[in-house]
Amino acid sequence: MGFREDILRLRVTAPPEDGKANAAVVRLLAQTLGIPRSRLEIIQGHSSRNKVIKVASLNALEVRQRLDPGADRPSQLESPGL
Repeated sequence: MGFREDILRLRVTAPPEDGKANAAVVRLLAQTLGIPRSRLEIIQGHSSRNKVIKVASLNALEVRQRLDPGADRPSQLESPGL
């Protein structure tokens, strides 16, 4: 998992069938961000490799800092989604 030009790139091993990969992405992000899965919502890309995920209760900078603790610069991500 890591950022490339303000886009988070990650991999999950779950197969892309019956929503298993989407569930794995949400589970991984929730665990990494330290928030409940219910605070994450895939709002675009349910059947695509590229997804837009809304993160409730955190702004873009907080998300970036939790995902990339070494980042000390402000992100260009749109708030409040990822």
